[in-house]
Amino acid sequence: MTNKQQGHINKWQEDKGFGFIETEVGESVFFHVSEFKAQRRPKIGESVVFTIGRDNQGRLQAKQVQELSFVQQKMAQKNQQIRKRNQKRSSQAEFEEGQKKRLFLGIGFYGVLILLAATDKLSWLVIGWYVALGFITYAMYAKDKAAAQNGDWRTPETTLHLLSALGGWVGAMVAQTYLRHKSQKPEFRMTYYLTVVINMAGLLFILAGGQLSILEALL
Repeated sequence: MTNKQQGHINKWQEDKGFGFIETEVGESVFFHVSEFKAQRRPKIGESVVFTIGRDNQGRLQAKQVQELSFVQQKMAQKNQQIRKRNQKRSSQAEFEEGQKKRLFLGIGFYGVLILLAATDKLSWLVIGWYVALGFITYAMYAKDKAAAQNGDWRTPETTLHLLSALGGWVGAMVAQTYLRHKSQKPEFRMTYYLTVVINMAGLLFILAGGQLSILEALL
């Protein structure tokens, strides 16, 4: 058999169960009702898709005759599924790339803190504070996600933002990335970025002042 061709039914004899298909080049090809794949009888004038084969006597005839609209619909559905799969793969690839960038950012931030502490420009208490708040914030995000899934009491967003502003923003970032929690809501994300700015401003204040009076008061 050759590749699929298109044409339209120009003759049909209902009582004998066969007809003829006119191809795109004007040829007339015989076909039998047994080769018509739709669960109904053929109609004169309808467009069809078929392959060319031979009968038992070696004569050319149309095989696997299908409605053109049905084939086009199936092809459109298949193409849509392929596009969805490609979009999903692309989205997954972007997400995984984002995971790596956010993880490196978090590690880099803690690395800078350790470097500052090692050069006596920052107290080790600050590092302990950031690490502790990071773990606590991540745990609060995990708890809130579990509550959302189970229909339990939720953690207020203000609490999550407060923890982030106090120094747990790295834990929040990791939780949003790896837990995929609170990562799609634009308003929440904007407020989260604001808490990062606030925290960075506080850290710069500590570095500029060279004092830990606020942190020591909290501890």
